[in-house]
Amino acid sequence: MKDKKRIAILGGGPSGLFMYKRFVDANRTDITIDIFERKKSLGAGMPYSADGANDEHITNVSGNEIPELVTPIAEWIRTVAPETLRHFHIDADHFNDYKVLPRLLFGQYLSAQFSLLKQKAAGAGLATNIYFNSEVTDITDHPQRETVVVEIRGQEHFEYDHVIICTGHNWPLKHEGTVPGYFDSPYPPAKLAFKVNHAVAVKGSSLTAIDAIRTLARHNGTFIKGEDGTLSYHPAEDSAGFSIMMHSRNGMLPAIRFHLEDSHLQKEAVLSKEEVNSNRAANGGFLSLDYVFEKNFKDLLKDRQPEFYAQIAAMDIEAFVALMMELRERLAPFQLFKAEYTEAAKSIKRKESVYWKEMLAVLSFAMNYPAKYFSAEDMQRLQKVLMPLISIVIAFVPQSSVEELLALHDAGVLDLVSVGDDSHIEIPGSGGIVYHYTDEEGVPHAVPYQTFVDCVGQPHMSFQELPYEGLRSGKTVSPARLLFKDPSAGRAAMENGNEHVAQDTSGNYYLKVPGITINDNFQAMDEYNALNERIYMMAVPYIGGFNPDYSGLDFCEAASSTIIKSILQLTPDLHL
Repeated sequence: MKDKKRIAILGGGPSGLFMYKRFVDANRTDITIDIFERKKSLGAGMPYSADGANDEHITNVSGNEIPELVTPIAEWIRTVAPETLRHFHIDADHFNDYKVLPRLLFGQYLSAQFSLLKQKAAGAGLATNIYFNSEVTDITDHPQRETVVVEIRGQEHFEYDHVIICTGHNWPLKHEGTVPGYFDSPYPPAKLAFKVNHAVAVKGSSLTAIDAIRTLARHNGTFIKGEDGTLSYHPAEDSAGFSIMMHSRNGMLPAIRFHLEDSHLQKEAVLSKEEVNSNRAANGGFLSLDYVFEKNFKDLLKDRQPEFYAQIAAMDIEAFVALMMELRERLAPFQLFKAEYTEAAKSIKRKESVYWKEMLAVLSFAMNYPAKYFSAEDMQRLQKVLMPLISIVIAFVPQSSVEELLALHDAGVLDLVSVGDDSHIEIPGSGGIVYHYTDEEGVPHAVPYQTFVDCVGQPHMSFQELPYEGLRSGKTVSPARLLFKDPSAGRAAMENGNEHVAQDTSGNYYLKVPGITINDNFQAMDEYNALNERIYMMAVPYIGGFNPDYSGLDFCEAASSTIIKSILQLTPDLHL
């Protein structure tokens, strides 16, 4: 009898959850699944556990936007203990799938889904072994044996036919712990639960920054809701000097949650392999970013918002982004924030989408998968031109977060300054930082802060930062890079000192992008572009170069579908 195929899922957070669900739904008994989790529980991962959230932190997706698991959230809520619901101020009788959830409660939901999947697997005869408190310290491929060895805690070793790396977020420490008042990230948020009587510098204005702001605000004052429902903020007496200054490269706040006509963002709009291959054949082997912009953004607006489509029909990406940014730059950040809050409230009340924003989210999802086929020139355009707008618009800031930020601003406690791309942070020997930037009038500033929190979000990790020495030293994996379509453009960039551009021995010019090289099946590839049939990379920090915008649970659902079809050699059109 042929041995069962041994499969390891490394990481039991949301990525591991969706991957495990695929195997359970496949209803196969000729495999065994081992799941290794660094912590003592499954499902929640970093974002939805105490590693990434306190009680005050909420999801930016509602129940109807979450890919299908075992039990819908609205149904699961009715099974939650009354004391837990009271703790999170949830009324099960008035809860619906259009509500956002406290992140810690959502983490409990994901954990419960994992438990249900384990029960389903056991009933179907799928052998599953769970290893808690088991940090993966190394991975080594053995081509001769056609197996992969996983090292746990530097001691135990396990051998598999296939390994799926789902280790999730990584927030490396650079100065935190050695520089007083310096925080490399706001996670875990419990570390920001302190009182200050001075200004705090926050780098960034994204959802990550909002996480830090919500925690710091609660420990230095009180939010009070008036009879008219308006929220106000009152600093504590011993935090009279408390304030927060956000430092944003573009000087803008993220956009606000509105009603989505398609809560799953038209996943069928993703370009087919035939469309990708046809465009590449006509474009020197590269997928054209302009083609993706036309197909996955403009064309989707023709019927839904014809007047807006007519306005942008002749625009290229640069012209479109310039128009959208110009509209946002007309108003001061918090003035625009208030206006968008009103627009979003109307959208939700009327159940009418803000179509161009929804289509931009569709574009973000649709271009992520084939981005590895962009030329270096198009990837640079994507990074410098389009992604800054996308990152603002599809943040989908929850309404309660908006209300708190506006209350803090109205209280004179929170503000935002535009610092541009050339800003930098100096670390003096006494602790804290000095923020150096040039303002919009060209005036240089050097502002000292005793407390600094880096809130730029999950960094895209480099090849060198991959924590598995066995994969790097064995040359199982290779640094991600994209070829320049026009060699002269690559040569010019290299001559101008762009450290991300390199030339190979054949004279080709490449743009080095973050993370490792993967193929369409998320399989690791070596420097000769040979795929590895045993190792799949689903840990988003290490594939950011070829997947520039990974969209949380949507990414988990899409990637897991592709991976299982590759491992079990299923037909591509099979729905699992």
